[in-house]
Formats: sequence, structure tokens, C-alpha cells
Amino acid sequence: MTSQTALPLALSDDLVEAAATSKAWPFEEARKLVKRYQKSGMPDEVLFETGYGPSGLPHIGTFGEVARTSMVRTAFRALTKDEVKTRMLCFSDDMDGFRKVPTNLPNQEMLAQHLGLPLTQVPDPFGTHEGFAQHNNARLCNFLDQFGFDYEFASSTDYYTSGRFDETLLKMLDVYDKVMDIILPTLGKERQATYSPFLPVCPRTGKVLQVPMIERNVSKGTVVYVDPETNEKVEVPVTGGAVKCQWKADWAMRWAALDVAYEMSGKDLIDSVKLSTKICRALGKPQPESLSYELFLDDEGAKISKSKGNGLTIEEWLTYASPESLSLYMYQKPKTAKKLYFDVIPKAVDEYFTFLGNIEKEDLPKQLNNPTWHIHSGNPPKANMPISFALLLNLVSAANAQDKDVLWGFISRYVPGANAETHPKLDELVGYAIRYFEDFVKPKKVFRAATEMEATAMQDLATRLAGMTDVTDAEELQTEVFAVGNSYEFGNLRDWFKALYQVLLGQDQGPRFGSFIALYGVENTIALIEKGLKGELLNV
Repeated sequence: MTSQTALPLALSDDLVEAAATSKAWPFEEARKLVKRYQKSGMPDEVLFETGYGPSGLPHIGTFGEVARTSMVRTAFRALTKDEVKTRMLCFSDDMDGFRKVPTNLPNQEMLAQHLGLPLTQVPDPFGTHEGFAQHNNARLCNFLDQFGFDYEFASSTDYYTSGRFDETLLKMLDVYDKVMDIILPTLGKERQATYSPFLPVCPRTGKVLQVPMIERNVSKGTVVYVDPETNEKVEVPVTGGAVKCQWKADWAMRWAALDVAYEMSGKDLIDSVKLSTKICRALGKPQPESLSYELFLDDEGAKISKSKGNGLTIEEWLTYASPESLSLYMYQKPKTAKKLYFDVIPKAVDEYFTFLGNIEKEDLPKQLNNPTWHIHSGNPPKANMPISFALLLNLVSAANAQDKDVLWGFISRYVPGANAETHPKLDELVGYAIRYFEDFVKPKKVFRAATEMEATAMQDLATRLAGMTDVTDAEELQTEVFAVGNSYEFGNLRDWFKALYQVLLGQDQGPRFGSFIALYGVENTIALIEKGLKGELLNV
């Protein structure tokens, strides 16, 4: 699994110097923190936080926030020579009220009966944990543990009920009017009439209530509201878990109570960040440094949502590709909206191994701009991937093989001495390729017959290859494929290669054809060309 733990960094003066000017975005973010403490001096501890709302199942966006924050944390450690203690807190807002039933969950009717309760008090629709939030929290931690993140999990319910927020909640009560002055101008008239930064947990029903406060007693540390069902006045303390803050106030309260130094969030929360920042200042604390990242989109261009369950899940990505490839996708262009669906996986896989293969040959400044330095917390492993994922997908297609052993027969000839034991990452990639091909490539394959000129050119290629049966060099084979294409009146060589892919592989594009021949074998390729020209692939 990819390692983004707080491993020892290979620190040196050269590394710190290169980090100080690196244009990689994690270093740019980390320099914000260094600048933050230039006047006041470095604190004993710098806290990085990520937030998770367990009202729905964790999705890749949640993972992305943890991955990216871990990268900033590593960059900060490099800039400060790892002399400052850092922690990352993954905070679950699991005391929030259950407002609506996500459409991608079982037992919808049962869940609907528990609307309004804190998420930790809603029964688990999967029947595996004490409550709905506990189930989602466990799934989140399981994912983060799989990826080797160095983090601490925090439960809102635990922090409220244990009293860890009490001091700041009392401060919130003290500056109640200031908080209201910040929030009310952003609300409509109807919502203004009922808004309060405090949401009491009803002693009678256990539900989280959105009701106005009719009295505030700072000296007693209590608030008073009217029970909407009994019409009776109810007085509750703001401490000990008797209330929960509205989320913008809650966010600010958490920043202030925990002295959060850094927390990033999606672009859709920019206005909320501004409001929470003002509230945090009203509480007498500075707001965290932050990054507003763009949102992930599903295959139809819609924002990924926990309640809808659209887009990819973490489990789905890991079914078809390595954790490292997912981390790379999270690293790239965080301020650009990106489609997050199955068709982005092959490119991410191959780009990861390309970057990993390059890093050993790069000087230190370039290494710090290489995504794999950040993916592996400054400790990227040795690269050993002689075959691309795209090429493996085409091998699975041409060989019509769903068995690893069959594919290793081709691979061991292409890479002499290679086997599953000597190349475990390649063996993983073979398994991913088989699954991805079966589920996403094979159903979309459309073979076509060759035109007269294409058929003549392919027959010519087969004839030339017949004289090269002992050739295994991909470049030499690629040169011959080029030579054939140049011998015929194609509009350009792209048309020649597109014809090869469409007639022989049933797709519009593919890897370097010379590399494919070298992997699949010259004789097998000749046989594939003959099948294509006879029309035998049209019914595949």
C-alpha cells in the first residue's frame, strides 16, 4: 500500500533549501504555515485537520482531502527540518442531526424513522455496528489504514460529551451576539427567525433541534428554548454534549478549541470558510491556513455527493488499480475540477509508474516536483515496472485471457526471468488489468473490417513480420510498423495506427504497436492480423 505515514525524512540542508523554492503545491501550502509562525515563533505542535460528515458513506473526495493534507504535512516537515511536532486529526462530525436518508443505503424506511437524531444514535442499516455513524467512521478508518496514513481519528460526539469543547462552547455563549451578527446577514428572513449557533439535543426525544434561543445565561452557561412539541421552556447547559453547534459555528469552534493550523476544503465551501473564519476570530483565535480545492465530478459532470452515491467509491478504484495511482490522481491539479470515473484509471496507473521511474534520474529540485515524492512522504520506492497498464490491457484483449498464468507466459518472454515473485507490483497490475478489461474495455469493443488499402497494408505488415520472428526489440518492430504505414497513402500515420487498433483490437487507440508486438509475440501478431483480415474478429 502507498505510504503517507510520518516516516523519517531523508533531511539535509540541500533538501530544505530546495523545498524553500519548490513550486510543487504542497510546498507552496506549507510555506503559508512557516510564514504564519515567523513572528510568533514555532509552536510546540502544529495540528493539521480534515473533516468528514458521516451522513453518507465515505467516498473518494474524503480520501482525497486526507491524502492532500498529508502531502502538505510532509512538505511542512521538510521545510522545518522535522523539528516541530505535527499531528493530523481526521474529525468526524458524527453528532450532527440526521437530516435526510441517502439514496444509496439499505433499509430506507427504517432510517427514515430516525431523522433528527444525532448520527451516532441512528441504527446501522448494515447491521454491523452500534450506529450509522459508527459504521461510516469504521469504514473511513479502514480505508485510511489501508493507505498507511499517519492520523488520529476524532469523534464529534466524543469531544462534545467528554467536555473537551466545554471551554470554547462557553466562550461561544459569551460572544453569542457577535456570532449572530456574523451569520444572520447571510440568511433569509425565515431562517433568521429560528437561527441559533447552538442546537440543543432534546432531553425528551434525543433529537438535535433547530430552534431559536429565547434566553441565554452566560453566568450559568445555559440556554433556554421552547420545545416545539410540548411548548414548554427547556433550559440546557451548552457544555457536556447537551448542545451541538450549527456547522459553520461548529467548524469555527473546533478550530479555536483545538488550535487547528491547517485545514483544506472544497471550493463549494469558500463562503462557509469566510464565515467560520470570522467566528473563529470572534472566539479570540486565528483561523487555520487553508486551500480551496476544486470538486470531483462524476461521468456526467455532476458533483460527487455522499447522499447520491455517484462517482467512484474508494473500493471501486482499488478493485481496478493500485492505491498509488489514486494518490497520484489526488495530487494532480487540486485547483482544477476533474472527472472522477472509471475511465481515468488507466492513465493514472501508467503516469504513476512513469513518474516513479523518472525520480531516481532527477536532481533534488526536480524530485521535489515529482508527485511520487509527495505520494510516498519523501521516501519513494524503487521503480520496477517494465510493462504499462495500457499494454497489459491490450495483451488481455488479444490473448483473450482471463488467467494470470497465461499472461505471465507472454510477460516472461518479454521480460526474461520475470515472474510473480520477482515482480510483485507487476503481478498486481496483471490482476487489475484482467478485471478492468472485463468490466470496462471488453463491453465497449467494436471491431470493424479493414478497407481495401488497410487490408493490403496489414497483409504487407504480416509478410514483413514473418521475416522477423526472432526479433524481440520493441523499437525495431515499431520502426517496421512505421515503414509499412509510410508505404501507403494514409492521410497521416495516425490513421494507419488507428486502423490497426480498430481492426485488430476493437478500439480507437492503444499503446505503441511495436511494444504490443514484442509482448504478444511476432507469430501471435501475424495470426491476429490474419483473423482480422478474414473477419473472424467481428463476432468476438
